[in-house]
Amino acid sequence: MGAGKTSVGKQLAKALKRDFLDSDKEIEDRTGVNIPTIFDIEGETGFRSREQQIIDELTQYDHLVLATGGGAVLNKDNQKALQSRGTVFYLSASIDQLYQRTHRDRNRPLLQTDNPKQKISELLAIRDPIYRSVADFVIETDGQSVRKVVDDILLCLDEN
Repeated sequence: MGAGKTSVGKQLAKALKRDFLDSDKEIEDRTGVNIPTIFDIEGETGFRSREQQIIDELTQYDHLVLATGGGAVLNKDNQKALQSRGTVFYLSASIDQLYQRTHRDRNRPLLQTDNPKQKISELLAIRDPIYRSVADFVIETDGQSVRKVVDDILLCLDEN
């Protein structure tokens, strides 16, 4: 959450002349409600089920830049789909950077706690090793502009 997946993804898609999709936005568009509402009605389990279905579908498209929600890699089926059907970039950011980018955002249900920075730390402790194991490339985003991150990704793709 807050690493820049959507901002970077949109610019990367433009640079590669590909379509861009965000799995969370697709879920919202298809359900007609926002992510917090899905969490309220179906809980995280219901949301993750929807997420898995969307990721399975979207990873089958060619010539697509896809941004997934921060917790998508927790699901083994998502991990397999992402790894086998595309090149995966993990946009890594520090806890402080993630907090600065997300602490005022009310559209992040997992951060609606008394201590969102602590929650980010807990989530990252679980997710970071998974992100690193799934990713083909890790890109550090702290203090980097969107353009610089996109350029770093393009360099990785050119060298690969």
